[in-house]
Amino acid sequence: MIKIALDAMGGDNAPHDVVHGGVEAARQSKGKFEVVLVGEEKAIKHEVSRHFRAHDLPISIVPASQFVVMDELPSQSLKKKDSSIAVAMRLHRDRRVDAVVSAGNTGAVMAAALFTLKRIPGVRRPAIGSLLPTEAGRVLLLDAGANVDSRAMDLLEFGIMGSICYSHLFNQESPRVGLLSVGHEASKGNESTLRAHALLQKSNLCFIGNVEGGDILGGAADVVICDGFVGNIVLKFAESLHGLFKSNLRRLVRKYLFSQLGAVLMKPTFEGIRKVFDYQEYGGAPLLGIQGTVIIGHGKSTPRAIKNAILAAYKMVDENVNHHIQTRLAVLSETVINPV
Repeated sequence: MIKIALDAMGGDNAPHDVVHGGVEAARQSKGKFEVVLVGEEKAIKHEVSRHFRAHDLPISIVPASQFVVMDELPSQSLKKKDSSIAVAMRLHRDRRVDAVVSAGNTGAVMAAALFTLKRIPGVRRPAIGSLLPTEAGRVLLLDAGANVDSRAMDLLEFGIMGSICYSHLFNQESPRVGLLSVGHEASKGNESTLRAHALLQKSNLCFIGNVEGGDILGGAADVVICDGFVGNIVLKFAESLHGLFKSNLRRLVRKYLFSQLGAVLMKPTFEGIRKVFDYQEYGGAPLLGIQGTVIIGHGKSTPRAIKNAILAAYKMVDENVNHHIQTRLAVLSETVINPV
């Protein structure tokens, strides 16, 4: 059975919401995976006991005496050898679990993953992939914040890792890969973007060329690659759309009587729109390029978001995404003689 370590102490509302999400995921596991809750044992047991017949579910607990606070520096977090993040990563390294899910401090999760699990051979910079809604379904954006000074070769690796991840998560053989730039023309962009464009054209990816910011949510590409500095800004902007939609809809419905009557009839439609823009439906962001499966959740993750992050981790392990990435990048390292 696949085992997924859940950092029970990571997140703004841990351990309550995190354990709740873990229990709900375990209820849906149907014997396919086990949720391993890592953290302060007494607190975790208390939260688990609040759920009906939780003792019958595929759940286990591994104690950790420390936890990392949300604003702690990654360098400081690494000194906490018995933190829930550190313990979860060691469990993964020692093959006692198959994946790690954490909604804790992103920098601390990344640092622990790099320090404990190491990079996939051939990967210079791991990347965070984040799913965003589009008119056609969803797009995988990477890097979403792991790197702020990516080279052209890094962007090519992001494209390969993103393409493989998207392909296996959504059963799409050749995802369209776009390079985020300031114009569609190959001549547009900064130096690393121009060089990355040339590398991507020579690759066997389904590279569609440059895409602009307005193309992302329009569904022009299935995978959009960019520097982490830009990607994180795009991600935070996109996440704000959900709150903007809710607040404006609420204001307009209250303003007009007929809108209030119509809102009752349109409730199923509004619920569908809410799900499209709600980050909770996407669970978390995979950290690609490390020797393991790690899903990083939003700090404000609700139980539903935690549950979906665990389901995403299970899917990645079940589809053996890391093995496919490692194999593809090994071929790349042999064929690209002069990386940029």
